[in-house]
Amino acid sequence: MLLIRFVAVFILYFTACSGTTVDDSYNDFVEEDNTPQLDYTNPHWCHSPGLINGELTCHSPRGPAYRSTLGTRCEMSCDRGFRLVGKSSIQCLASRRWSSTAYCRKMRCHLLHLIPYGRYTCTHGFMVDSRCDFKCRPGYRIEGEHSRTCQRSGSWSGAQPVCEDTDPPKIKCPPSRLKVAEPGKLTATVTWDPPAATDTADKSLDVILVGQQPGTDFKEGAIVIRYKVYDQARNRAACKFIVRVEVRRCAALPPPLHGYLTCSSDGNNYGATCEYHCDGGYERRGVSSRVCQFNRSWGGSPAECVPMEIKSDVKTVSALLDQFYEKRRLLIMSAPNISDPDYQLQNLMIQKSDCGLDLRHVTVIELLGSPPRETGRIKESLLSSEVIEGLRQVFRISRFYFSMLLLDDLGSDRERFITPMASDELFSYIDSFLLDEEERERLELHRDFCD
Repeated sequence: MLLIRFVAVFILYFTACSGTTVDDSYNDFVEEDNTPQLDYTNPHWCHSPGLINGELTCHSPRGPAYRSTLGTRCEMSCDRGFRLVGKSSIQCLASRRWSSTAYCRKMRCHLLHLIPYGRYTCTHGFMVDSRCDFKCRPGYRIEGEHSRTCQRSGSWSGAQPVCEDTDPPKIKCPPSRLKVAEPGKLTATVTWDPPAATDTADKSLDVILVGQQPGTDFKEGAIVIRYKVYDQARNRAACKFIVRVEVRRCAALPPPLHGYLTCSSDGNNYGATCEYHCDGGYERRGVSSRVCQFNRSWGGSPAECVPMEIKSDVKTVSALLDQFYEKRRLLIMSAPNISDPDYQLQNLMIQKSDCGLDLRHVTVIELLGSPPRETGRIKESLLSSEVIEGLRQVFRISRFYFSMLLLDDLGSDRERFITPMASDELFSYIDSFLLDEEERERLELHRDFCD
């Protein structure tokens, strides 16, 4: 409380002396015409700045030896292969905080698709400056670029090459055949011997395949394969056979109430796996997944989604966090007291975005005040003092200023916010960095649910 009064008095004094008006916003700051008056009794005004995978160039009114005095401005730039996310310039303010935050995000190019009948190897995966060299299987040759490089713009150089067949087909007309698709696939690999072609006059014959190549994956259904052979006189002979692929299927698996399924392959074909997922506020009871078996039946018993029960009367922080492991993400909000303006603003925005947090499987924990009147709660459920202290120690959460900590569903510290965050900004970070592809698709389907 003394620190808050000191900062308030300092700001009033500075405003009176400089004759300027400060626009106090969360993301931007108004650059003052005059250099702020330094407090030489406490030159280390803000915490020492740092930028992982980048570089800071700081200029302090007190001289180059100081990097965190009041009025210090730092310009930020990222190393090659990284992109700056946030403000490129920050200033140490009278509030003892930097005017903004930023970090360097590693740049990468999109996944290169495999080329049919070929492969590629990359020097550094899909990172900037990585070069991917393409090679074709024996009997095929590269048409186009032999290599592509991931550029600083995040795009690949050149165009995707193709592998073209250089060998004529060697074929033999077999009898028609039926084959069951492989587990987890809608196709089956079918091979056959080449047909025998002979001629009384010619030793060299031109044999032509009309249809899909042997040894490749055939789709479900019947496909007619034809062969033509010509001699030098252009006399023609032909043969044909049928390749039929059967996909064994189970009955369609119904989704659980208050939940949904994500299935591999075509969803109900032999070898397909369907996983059970529950909507926000519900947890799975029963098996996590079921597999369609060869006998056209599903393995295991159906799971159900039941309302999630959070036990707040646990005695240890591990007992609390274990309840959320691989089920929910946590947003821990801490403030010196309930009247803190940052807390009040953030709390208002959190309440309005409660539905969006549930869709993203996020639970909010609030830590307010200091002992002996410190409180911790999940909605209306209060936490014990041991759990509150455990959370602060494990995740290094201070009692003296507003902050928020975002944990993923494995309990890992993913991001910290030192100023209130609008729901759009918070959701954008969660959608970009915490959701997997299936969760993003599910979110798109239910994006209008909260309207």
